[in-house]
Amino acid sequence: MQGRSIPDLFMDVVAQLATLLRKEGELARTELSEKVTQIATAMGLIVAGAVLLTPALVILLQAAVGALVNAGLSQPLAAVAIGGGVLIIGAILTAIGISRFKADRLVPHKTIHQLQRDVTVAKEQAGTDYERQQAA
Repeated sequence: MQGRSIPDLFMDVVAQLATLLRKEGELARTELSEKVTQIATAMGLIVAGAVLLTPALVILLQAAVGALVNAGLSQPLAAVAIGGGVLIIGAILTAIGISRFKADRLVPHKTIHQLQRDVTVAKEQAGTDYERQQAA
């Protein structure tokens, strides 16, 4: 490394920075692609589950209303009791589901962490190169 001029060192830093930025871009694209795939898979499973659960839930709710009617409640009162309970449970589940779609879950945390590490290493390397140049 001795005998290398400042322009040569600068050109090396620029070339390494370009390579680093290209690699970080590839990492970010890969990580975002993985996140999109995870979301698409989750949405597909949710839709399939909803399609299968809807008729089953209707049948079970009718059975619950029938059980309350057999226990002595009037038909309308039994329907309101079961419908109200299911409405509350549905609202709670919907709120939980919406909270899980927050933007923070889509942030490419690995890429951001790697970029922070790269900046730290670059700063340390620049300081070391400068000290070597000054010593020479």
